[in-house]
Amino acid sequence: MLLTITYTGKDTQHLGYLLYKNPHRPQAFDLTHGKAYVFYTEISDERTTAALLLDINPIDLARGKQSGLFDYVNDRPYAASSFMSTAISKVFGTALSGRADDFQALSDSPINLTASITMLPCRDTDKLPKIFEPLKYSLSYETFLADENFSDWGISKYVNLTISGKVRLCDLLKHLYVLIPVFDRQKHYWVGEEEIEKLLRHGENWLTEHPEKEYIAAQYLNRQRRLVNIAIERLTGEITEKPPKTLNSERLEKIVSTLKEFGARKVIDLGCGEGNLLKLLVKDRHFTHVTGVDVSDAALQRARKDYSLAESEIELFQGSLVYKDARFSGYDAACVIEVVEHLDISRISTFERVLFKFANPPLIIITTPNKEYNTHYEKLGNNLRHTDHRFEWTRAEFVEWAERTAESFGYVVKILEVGEADEIHGAPTQMGVFSCKE
Repeated sequence: MLLTITYTGKDTQHLGYLLYKNPHRPQAFDLTHGKAYVFYTEISDERTTAALLLDINPIDLARGKQSGLFDYVNDRPYAASSFMSTAISKVFGTALSGRADDFQALSDSPINLTASITMLPCRDTDKLPKIFEPLKYSLSYETFLADENFSDWGISKYVNLTISGKVRLCDLLKHLYVLIPVFDRQKHYWVGEEEIEKLLRHGENWLTEHPEKEYIAAQYLNRQRRLVNIAIERLTGEITEKPPKTLNSERLEKIVSTLKEFGARKVIDLGCGEGNLLKLLVKDRHFTHVTGVDVSDAALQRARKDYSLAESEIELFQGSLVYKDARFSGYDAACVIEVVEHLDISRISTFERVLFKFANPPLIIITTPNKEYNTHYEKLGNNLRHTDHRFEWTRAEFVEWAERTAESFGYVVKILEVGEADEIHGAPTQMGVFSCKE
């Protein structure tokens, strides 16, 4: 798939400074499922064109999945898909942010730009002017027969699209970042609440007033009505205050702040699930090495599909908390978040040795439900918060276990509460912060 950006006017070779890509040196970048290449097809004072070429490997896409022929025979290697947005963010990230250092004045100015996108999936070409013309672009597109040898198959669902306008480069890149996935129905990443933040961040200053904002939001968010409703409410300003924090978000924020308090930079999340904690850690420059481990391969696969994790330097691997594993060692901190209660009580002593004796990180953070707080939840069938929980500790039981374990393995422990507490039953989550004795 190919995207070209052409700057016409005066001193157009400065496009290289705006994109932070040398016009005289082709460059290659590794992507999760292939490579991206940047090169210039024409360079002059009056007209300069930069090209972003993606080489997506369909076999890489199918690896690790129980899949059929469709995963190997698909349009991903040539269609302008969500992979292009990922590449724009990775390859042109500085330009996307609007920063240009010595050429900041030019970056902040509208200039004559033309973008051409090959093989954009578009089943309804009537949507093209409705999407791009409100952004002050002129556009043209080229259609094709689905197969020249079988004219009765009709017109292909792909078009070659060209848009032109006098616009800041960062705005053009933001428009492309958001709108290419709008036309692509097969997102290569997991679409969750984090995609709302990306949509709003890159849609800032233009999406709110766009007449097709609801369509754009719906397509970008893969037609997930709950996510779309949240995005539209925030776009239209109907929600003036941030919604209250969920217990999970409060718990994760507390963990991140504790890791920073102890100066931990290399962190392993044991029992990471789909990567909720990992997403916070990889966005924070304080953390230099982030690893996720889970016994469930399906959970790891979902984590790998998440956009924010797929394009990061994160390490993910399958492992169990009840088996000694050399890969658990060498970290400043280990986090075990809402996991221990999923173990059989007979395996807790093994878990203790694996984590505290063999992995032996300087800092360990463990969170688990407070069983006493369960009176706040109606209809708990077995009096536990989840059907897969093997047990849950009261506050006294957790303190007894934590202090005994800390003493046995040379740690000291501090017990914290997370969530809104009541005077009788405490908080919903209890958290043990174990640090090695000096």
